[in-house]
Amino acid sequence: MSYKNGKDFLPANLLKQLQDYIQGEIIYIPKKEQKRAGWGENNGTRLVIEQRNHEIYQHYKNGLTMRELICAYHLSEDSIRKIIGKTRELVRQTAL
Repeated sequence: MSYKNGKDFLPANLLKQLQDYIQGEIIYIPKKEQKRAGWGENNGTRLVIEQRNHEIYQHYKNGLTMRELICAYHLSEDSIRKIIGKTRELVRQTAL
């Protein structure tokens, strides 16, 4: 978000109306209603984590122990278990 001076881009009549309500203050004008991007969708973080989770699941299926996965990915046992469970379910759903 950047600062813009209203006199540089607002029509004079609108600027005058706004000055009746607020003068010399910074105001936030929200974007028009639209579907917001989900967490990590714009910068690719979501995709990176999905790929990591799939990799963890594949390693688990190939025989890596819980302890090995914890050490390799620096995650808690609870996190690894959740990732395996959720990814297993996603794989099942896509196989149907």
